[in-house]
Amino acid sequence: MTELAPDAGFGRKNPKLKSALLQHKPLSLAGLSERLFGLLFSGLVYPQIWEDPIVDMAAMQIRPGHRIVTIGSGGCNMLTYLSAGPARIDVVDLNPHHIALNRLKLAAFRHLPSHKDVVRFLGETGTRSNVQAFDLFLAPKLDAATRAYWNGRALNGRRRIGVLGRNIYRTGLLGRFIAASHLLARLHGINPQDFVKARSMREQRQFFDDKLAPLFDRPVIRWITSRKSSLFGLGIPPQQFDELASLSEEKSLAAVLRHRLEKLTCHFPLRENYFAWQAFARRYPQPHEGELPAYLQAQNHEAIRNHVERVEVHHASFTELLAGKAASSVDRYVLLDAQDWMTDRQLNDLWTEITRTADAGAMVIFRTAAEASILPGRVSAALLDQWHYDAETSVKLGAEDRSAIYGGFHVYRKKA
Repeated sequence: MTELAPDAGFGRKNPKLKSALLQHKPLSLAGLSERLFGLLFSGLVYPQIWEDPIVDMAAMQIRPGHRIVTIGSGGCNMLTYLSAGPARIDVVDLNPHHIALNRLKLAAFRHLPSHKDVVRFLGETGTRSNVQAFDLFLAPKLDAATRAYWNGRALNGRRRIGVLGRNIYRTGLLGRFIAASHLLARLHGINPQDFVKARSMREQRQFFDDKLAPLFDRPVIRWITSRKSSLFGLGIPPQQFDELASLSEEKSLAAVLRHRLEKLTCHFPLRENYFAWQAFARRYPQPHEGELPAYLQAQNHEAIRNHVERVEVHHASFTELLAGKAASSVDRYVLLDAQDWMTDRQLNDLWTEITRTADAGAMVIFRTAAEASILPGRVSAALLDQWHYDAETSVKLGAEDRSAIYGGFHVYRKKA
C-alpha cells in the first residue's frame, strides 16, 4: 500500500486542523473522516507490503542499468527489485516509521551473517534472539536516526526492536485491523486460522463458500462495511472507499470485499500465496507449509545483499523527489495506490515530473481501488498523450496479483 499525498501530514504538523480547532470552526463529517485517517496513519501501518512484487517484476522487466523510483511502504517490493540488479532504487515515503523499517531491512541484508539469519530476523516469529542480533550486528552500523528509532520505546514502554523478537506482522495499523477481523469472525463462530489447514484448492474453495462468504450477509458486518472509518485499517481512505462503494448498488463494501476475499482464498494455491498466510495465520509459512516472499528466498539472497548499496531511502513525497532529478533520469516508477488519494492538481504535478524525468522506454506501474485507471479525465491530455496505456498487460497481471486487495493494476509506457 502507500504513502499519503504530500499535504496529508505523515509525521508532520497539520496547520489546517490546528487552525480549525483554535477558531472553533466545526469540521465537516468528510473532513473529520480524513483527519482521523491521517491520524491513524501517522504510526507504523504496513510491516509487509500488500502489493505483489512478482507482478511488479513481470510488468517492469527490470534490467541492469535501470533506475527505479518507488514508494517504500513495508519495503518488500524494493528488496525484490534488487534481485534483478538495477543500477539504482530511490525509495520514498512520508511515514517516518516506514522509513525506519526500510532502512532496517536493508541493514539486515547488508550486515547479518547469512541467509538463514535474515529469514530468522524478518520472516519468523517468536525468535527472541533477533533483539540480540540487532544489538550485535545492526545497531552499530545503522545511521543515528534509524538506530534511535529502533532503540526507542513504544507506548507500552518496550523497545521498538522487541517486535522483531515477537511478531512484527501482528503490529501496525494493518496488523490490528486483521486482529479485529479475526475477532469479529470468531464472534460469529468462524476461526479464520482454520483456513491454513486446507490442503487443496478444492478445500480452499469449500472453506470460503461454507465459512467466509456467509459472514458478509450478517447484518452487523454489512453495517460495519458501510462505514468509511471501519476500513481505515485496511488502508482504504475516504476517497478509495467512495471509489469502491460506487461498484455496489448498496454503496457498501460488503460485496466488494467478499469478491476480493474470494480471490485471495480461491484463485491461488495456499502454498504459493504468502499473502493468504499473513491474512489468516498472521505469519509466513514454515518451509514445509509453503513459500516465503521472493526477497526471503535463498536463490535471491546473494543478489540482494550485493546490491543493497544501490538503494537510497528518502523521507519525501514522490513528486518532491522527482523535482530534484535531471530530465530523462528514471526508467521505472512504482506508485502503489498513491494516486487514489490525490487531488487533480497533485496528479498533474506528479505526472509533470514523471514525464520530465522519464527516459526513453520508461514505465509507470500503479494500482487502484476500483478497476479502471483514474488518470483519464483528471491528468491533462498533453501529459497523457505522451504515454501508452498497456490495457492487455494491465488486465492480465492484475489477475495474477496474489494479495487480491486492489481492483486494478495499470501499466503505462513512455511513447517514443
